[in-house]
Amino acid sequence: MTRVLEVSNVHKYFGGVRAVQGVSLTVEEGHVVGLIGPNGSGKSTLLNVMAGVSKPTAGSVMLDGRRIDNMPAHRVVELGIAKTHQIPKPFLGMTTRDNVGVAVLYGSRKDRDLGRAFDEANWVLRLVGLEPHAETLAANLTVQDRKRLELARVIATGCRILLLDEVFAGLSPDELREAMGLFTRLQKEIGFGALVVEHVMRAVLTLSDRVIVIDEGRKIAEGPPQAVVRQPAVIEAYLGREAARAAT
Repeated sequence: MTRVLEVSNVHKYFGGVRAVQGVSLTVEEGHVVGLIGPNGSGKSTLLNVMAGVSKPTAGSVMLDGRRIDNMPAHRVVELGIAKTHQIPKPFLGMTTRDNVGVAVLYGSRKDRDLGRAFDEANWVLRLVGLEPHAETLAANLTVQDRKRLELARVIATGCRILLLDEVFAGLSPDELREAMGLFTRLQKEIGFGALVVEHVMRAVLTLSDRVIVIDEGRKIAEGPPQAVVRQPAVIEAYLGREAARAAT
């Protein structure tokens, strides 16, 4: 069965700050959706609501027709939804393999057998190209490899829908090209769905089947990547009203 994650009219307020205002979207297993918007537009807040890290003020999050926004984050992971951190947060005093092994043990598989867990961890490390660093402490990994480890950990949970928060940020052009290639290969091999929050437009436009744009907490556009970025409302959100007028 194809997993479907559905956000319906979600609002998230922090006191008087309306971070997310009535956003609806759908992410299906096997498809990649890009989520873009200016800084402070509510993208990471929305991901946190979808992952169970934060509760919506109003609206709902459903997985295969089952409401999950009332569940804690670890239960959402067990159901097959996992989120990366914008700044990687591995267990720094643990090896790369141990970090991935923990993700296997406490993910959606619900298998507490250590031998099987670390066999799975080794497979994931080979998959993402981190096998040579299996015994390296996470604290000693480069920025690029920590980002790979962050991706490896969510894959190791057995999730079917990934919520990726700026996994391509801070990479050099060569590192970005390599990371995009890795993501494409993994997505085709495993078949997961993904909601990709990203400021690196090259990554979003290349990898996404569909792009959603939010500004000041509201969805202002949705559609094929190249069509969306040409919409006046999107140009205005990123470049200002004068730029939008010039584009029309």
